Amino acid sequence: MSRTFRELGELDRLLGKLGGQARVSTLARVEAAEGSWPIHGIVLGTTDRSAPTLAIVGGVHGLERIGTRVVLAYLHTLSELLDWDSVLQKTLERSRLVFVPLVNPGGLFLRRRANPNGVDLMRNAPVHPESHGTPLLGGQRISSRIPWYMGRPEHAMEVEARALCDFMEAELFGAQVAVACDVHSGFGFVDRLWFPYARTRRPFHHLPEMLALTRLLDATLPNHVYAIEPQARSYTIAGDLWDHLYDGFRSAAPERVFLPLTLEMGSWTWLKKNPRQALNALGGFNPLVPHRLRRTLRRHLLLFDFLHRATASPDSWARPDTDLRDRLGAAAFERFYG
Repeated sequence: MSRTFRELGELDRLLGKLGGQARVSTLARVEAAEGSWPIHGIVLGTTDRSAPTLAIVGGVHGLERIGTRVVLAYLHTLSELLDWDSVLQKTLERSRLVFVPLVNPGGLFLRRRANPNGVDLMRNAPVHPESHGTPLLGGQRISSRIPWYMGRPEHAMEVEARALCDFMEAELFGAQVAVACDVHSGFGFVDRLWFPYARTRRPFHHLPEMLALTRLLDATLPNHVYAIEPQARSYTIAGDLWDHLYDGFRSAAPERVFLPLTLEMGSWTWLKKNPRQALNALGGFNPLVPHRLRRTLRRHLLLFDFLHRATASPDSWARPDTDLRDRLGAAAFERFYG
């Protein structure tokens, strides 16, 4: 039986508002004893899959409902802009926006971090030989009753993780330049933009392009709130989905650029301002006071708009010549790893 909830209902409403302006597909259905839920993929813009593409993802962890709500807030804004904004319409003639707003609908419905099988989807990809996950937090195979369970090594990826990876491969791997932003919450007092690798503290290949994009963000939005850093500076993960997708992109198109980012909203600030949230299962990951929720829903719209503009205009940062790329690489290593 299909079971609905607020975020899924809002997504259905937005899909109706977008109508024929969006290409919508059901990537998979999650079946559990408690119900059945779809995972939707959405594409806006040109049908040319080689065009610059920005992907925005939410709802990988069921307790982090704010991630899906932030993605839906951006979709709502786009659905209104597409009715009248000729600048956006023109930009989408040469670029693409890809969304999976709700990767783990069963987890959201059940108020669990993991999916209905007890698997943490962000630790469910094949484990790279160089992975060094932080004990427990970085992935464990002891029991699904303990957080951060990766699943059994002999099992296939969970349906949600496989659906996300298949959709990203289909929609991103042909792009000359691709950026992804996966929205999470639950760590620290500041909002972070994390980049690969999650599995190791070794730099990833596109570190020069990451610095070029960072400098563009700093110059364009000098008052932005984001701490930009490698994921592995905070902790390491075995079986990270975006590490897996990044390696796959590099194998398929080594000459192209792919920057998978994780927006990790600092939920400890919400707890500090409202300690009673600690008594609520969702309180460690979501703003529960209405005015803080509204502030969070509008806080990241400028970031998404910037990422779309930057992705659609890659010559300004994503295609440095060899000498400049070498200099960017040295400066990036000093900034992010020095």
